Amino acid sequence: MSSYASTMARPAAASMTALSISAVDDPAEDSKSKSYRRSRSGCYTCRVRRKKCDETRPSCQACTKLGLKCDYKPPLWWISLDQRRVQKERIKDRIRQTKTMEKHGSLQEYMERIRELTQRPATVAVEYDFNRPLWVEQYNPFTTPLMTPVTPYGFDMRTNHETFLNSAPLTSNASLSGFGSLIPQQTYSTMPELPPEACFPSYATMTPNYSPVSPTGLEFPDRPLSSYIPTTIPLEDNDRSLLNHFLDNVLRLVFPIIEAHQQTFLVRVREILNCLQNNRSYLHCCLSVAAIHLKTSRGLTDQMDHDIMRHRYEAISQLCRSLNDGPNHEDVLDATLAMIFYHCSVGEPDDYLPDIPWNTHFKAVSNLVNKPTCAPTQFSVSLITWIDILGATMLGQTPHFAHTYRTKHLSGTSSGLQQVMGCDDRIMYLISEIACLESLKIEGRVDDTAVCQHVSALSAQLDWTEPANRTLDVPYSPSGFVQPDQLTKVITALFRTAVRIYLYSLMPGFGLYDPNNIMLVAAVGEILQCLPAGPQGFDRSLVWPLFIAGAHSVPYSGFRKILTDRIAALGYLGNFGSFGRMYRVLQELWKLSSDPLTSPSASTGSRSSGQDGASSEQQSTEQPIHWRKLMQRKKWDYLLM
Repeated sequence: MSSYASTMARPAAASMTALSISAVDDPAEDSKSKSYRRSRSGCYTCRVRRKKCDETRPSCQACTKLGLKCDYKPPLWWISLDQRRVQKERIKDRIRQTKTMEKHGSLQEYMERIRELTQRPATVAVEYDFNRPLWVEQYNPFTTPLMTPVTPYGFDMRTNHETFLNSAPLTSNASLSGFGSLIPQQTYSTMPELPPEACFPSYATMTPNYSPVSPTGLEFPDRPLSSYIPTTIPLEDNDRSLLNHFLDNVLRLVFPIIEAHQQTFLVRVREILNCLQNNRSYLHCCLSVAAIHLKTSRGLTDQMDHDIMRHRYEAISQLCRSLNDGPNHEDVLDATLAMIFYHCSVGEPDDYLPDIPWNTHFKAVSNLVNKPTCAPTQFSVSLITWIDILGATMLGQTPHFAHTYRTKHLSGTSSGLQQVMGCDDRIMYLISEIACLESLKIEGRVDDTAVCQHVSALSAQLDWTEPANRTLDVPYSPSGFVQPDQLTKVITALFRTAVRIYLYSLMPGFGLYDPNNIMLVAAVGEILQCLPAGPQGFDRSLVWPLFIAGAHSVPYSGFRKILTDRIAALGYLGNFGSFGRMYRVLQELWKLSSDPLTSPSASTGSRSSGQDGASSEQQSTEQPIHWRKLMQRKKWDYLLM
C-alpha cells in the first residue's frame, strides 16, 4: 500500500509542479492576470475618478471623450486629499455638463447646418474661376484708393499688366487665367536674384523710447472700457465679471494695432459694444473667450472649463437659432468671425475642450457673405480678408475670395487691413496670389517653368510696394507715444520680407541653405529690432511673418535666438493664442531639423575635410519635413495670424 501511495503521489506532485510552472511561464496568463490590476502609470484624471486609463498620450480616450484635462504629470491638486476631492467634484460637474450639452446637440446641429450650406449651389465658383466677380459687385465696403506705390525699376504697372496678359505662354485653363496679369515672357530655372541692397530697408539704431504705461496715448485715461457697456444687458454676476474682463483685458490684447490708431479704435470699440448689446451669440462668444483668457493668463488649469463650455455652447445654440430664423445674417456673420478670431487670439495650444475648427466656421462665413441680403460692415470685411488670406496659407489652398483681392489690388482699393493688423493691404493681396500659386502647385496644375515665371512676376510686384524712403525708425515719439504710420511701415516691412521667403520657397529646388533665404531670414530679425520686446511691444501681432521666417531658418540662424529671447521677454503672453501655437510648431519643427553643430558626424572629427565638405553639401540639399505636413501629422488645426 505504501509503495502504491508513493507511486501515485509522484505523478500528482509532478502535475502540480507542472501546472505551477506553466502558470508562471505562460505570458498570456501573466498579462491576463496583470490586466485586472490598477495601473500606476495612467493619467491622474482617471486615477482620481478611479477609472481604468488606456494611457494614450497626450490625452487618453476617456478624457478626450469627456472633454477633460488629461494630466500625466502630477497636477497641483494631487498634493492633498482635500484638493483631490474638490477636483473630483469639479470633474463630475464637467461630465454632467458634457452629457447635458450632448443631449441638446448644439455642436452637431451647427455642423449639419454648415454642411447643408456648403452643399447648396453657391454663388462662388468652386473651380477657382478668376474671370467672374464674386464679392465686389455685391458689396463694396469703401473705395478709398491705396497710396501710389513707388516703382523701383521705373516700369509702368498697367502697361506691363497688358503686356503680360497678352503674352503669357499659359494654357487656356480658367484656373490659371487670373495669373495672366503677373507673368512676364521669361523663363527661369533657378531662384531669381534678390533686388539690389537699395530695396532692403535701412534700420535706425536709436534706442526705443516708449512709455510702458500708456504707449498709445489712448483717449480713455480714467475710465475702463467696461464702464461704457450698459448695465441693462441681463447677466449673472459671474458673467458680468467675465464681460468686464473681456472689455478691459482681452480686447486691447487682441487688437493692439487698432488701439495704436486712436480714431479707428474708438469706432471699432463702438461697433463691438453694439454687438455685445444686441447679438446674444456674439456676447456668449466673448464671455467664453474671457474665461479662456482667465484660464491661460492666471494658470487656473481646468477651473474655468465649466464657464468656457457653458458660454461656448450657448453661443453655438444662438447661432443655430439665428440660422433657422433666416434674416439675421449680419449677426451670424459677426458672431462667427468672433468665434474664429478671438479664440485664435487667446486659445490654448492644447485645447482639449470640444470645439469647432476655424476653417469649418469660415465655410459658413464664405457662404453668408455671398448672400444678397448680407452686407458686412467695414470691420467684418477686414477680418474676413485677414482670416481668408492667412488661413489659405495654413491649408495650402486658394483663398475663398482670391478674385476679389486681385480686383482690389489692380484697382487700388483698400480692405482696411493696415489699420486692423498693421500690414499694407497690397502685401496681403500678394500673399493671396502666392497662396493661389502654391495651391496650383500642390494640385500639380502648373509645371516648374510656370512656377518660376509666377515667382519672378510676383517678386517684381513686391518690389513695386517698396516705399520711396526705406529707412525704418522706432515707432515711438520722444514723449513715448506710438506713431501709427511708422508702426505700420515697420510691420509692413516685416511682412514683405516674410512674403519673399514664402514666395521663394515655392521655387523648384528651394533649400533652407540657399543664400537668398538665409539673408531674408536674417533681415526679418534685423527689422524686428525696431520694435520693443516684451508685453508692451507688438510681437503678438506678428505671428505669421515670425512663423514663416522661423520655419525657413537654418539651425545656426541668429533669428532663432532673437525669437527665443523675445518670447522669454513676453512672459506668460507668449504661451497662448496664435503666438504660443506658432512657437510650439517651430519648436517641434526645429527638433526635426538636422543641426550641423550637434550632429554625430560633426562631433567625431574623424572625417577628412573633403568628406566634411561633402556631408555639408549633402545636408544643405536635404529637405526637412514641411511645416504644414508636421501640423497635419500632429492634428494641429491652427490658424496662425
